[in-house]
Amino acid sequence: MTQIPLNTPSVIPTFNPKAPNEVFDPTADPVIPENSPSYVPIKIPRKLQVWNLVGVVAPAVAVVGAMVATWGFGFGWLYLTLFFVMYAITGLGITIGYHRLFTHKSFGTSRVMTWFWAVAGSMAGEGQLLEWCAWHRKHHSHSDAEDDPHSPHHHPDDGELPSTFGGFLKGFYHAHMGWFIRNAEEEPDYKRYVPDLMKDQLLVAVANQWRFWVWVGLLAPGIIAGVITQSWAGVLLGFLWGGAVRMFWVHHVTWSVNSVCHIWGAKEFVSHDESRNNPVMGILALGEGWHNTHHAFPTSARHGLRWWQFDLSYVVIKTMSLVGLTWDIKVPSKERQAAKSTKKAA
Repeated sequence: MTQIPLNTPSVIPTFNPKAPNEVFDPTADPVIPENSPSYVPIKIPRKLQVWNLVGVVAPAVAVVGAMVATWGFGFGWLYLTLFFVMYAITGLGITIGYHRLFTHKSFGTSRVMTWFWAVAGSMAGEGQLLEWCAWHRKHHSHSDAEDDPHSPHHHPDDGELPSTFGGFLKGFYHAHMGWFIRNAEEEPDYKRYVPDLMKDQLLVAVANQWRFWVWVGLLAPGIIAGVITQSWAGVLLGFLWGGAVRMFWVHHVTWSVNSVCHIWGAKEFVSHDESRNNPVMGILALGEGWHNTHHAFPTSARHGLRWWQFDLSYVVIKTMSLVGLTWDIKVPSKERQAAKSTKKAA
């Protein structure tokens, strides 16, 4: 992965909505015709939806099973605490930092908190900040279309995938992790998708240091456990549960939003793609599972707009605002929600 250069404002492309390769505007929500009610969602067979759910739930069950099976000799309260603390820090680093703050500019915060969320997201091990944001902005620019980097409905070699079990497996793998492996040696178009972030020297610095922060996220739990237990076994188990297993869990949950929430769930708002609100992922992915809402209102800091749609990431953002750590929190008005409601479109 190349070193990210510092770009001066003079070389940043200006936004031109009529240009074929227009610069992505992170402050703009999709407008007509992108969210036209004429779009007809794909009818996905129930059997494929069930297999999709099994593919996501099975690894999570395996992790929980391993915790239960090793309780008392390879796992315990210390390692459970390290697992959840590191999951909260790095998971929210992705959902609040990489996603809502940097990619979509859903709220404002201080420079100190900007640095914190950039570092927390880097420790998740999902790639450096500018690259992650660039791929995600490209996803929003081409959601479920041919140029979407991780749609389960399109494959870079086979185009639109059929609604068959074989096509489902290929699309599921590509959306879940295949795209990440495939694009490992490919750089996104930074100047098109993240020119605003490239002007921020703090974010560029953290992006260039991201491998260091990945190792901090892996080793810190081991060091903490080693100090508490006064043993090398504690170091190893802290690294395993708070580092490696935690990273697997964060990756699996994050990627499940790509693979699950474009196949299984409800479409509450018109979004001109296959994004769905999935209650299971709404909980596991810290609020990211209310994905149809997010695609309808990308700049909203709140993804779960209904009172029963728990969105932990938004709860944290809103709580931080009570002590002056966040401001300018964007949430769509009731009128905008009503205008994009699929009930109205129907």
